[in-house]
Amino acid sequence: MPSNGTAAQTATEKGLYNIGHVSRLADLKPFVLRYWETEFPMLQPLKSSGGRRLYRQEDVDMVFRIKRLLYDEGFTIAGARRHLRDHDGAWDSNDGMASQASANSAAEGSAQLLNRKMLLDLRDTLRAFLTLLERR
Repeated sequence: MPSNGTAAQTATEKGLYNIGHVSRLADLKPFVLRYWETEFPMLQPLKSSGGRRLYRQEDVDMVFRIKRLLYDEGFTIAGARRHLRDHDGAWDSNDGMASQASANSAAEGSAQLLNRKMLLDLRDTLRAFLTLLERR
């Protein structure tokens, strides 16, 4: 195996992905990902000693959330940034289950939005797994 493949495999085994890999997974150009890093403070890939971007799984997940908000749900960049800042904290914290339970007991409209968000997140995750499996 060439040394580049081994280095990439080692990074992938550590749960780190370079910008090209994330670009292919999300079907986005690398310049879009670099731009999103400037617009979304919650998207902060690591930098290698050589200055290369290394995306953790949570960064990849965030890329798919941002893409869904912008492309599927029609948010503006400012609106998507505000939505992520205001809503994703409850999902990432340990009390996410309590937040989900209280949302389900709220009005029918908010329960439908919650279910839609969960399904869209699940779809994005399954697409990422499918892409990974297809590349093997």
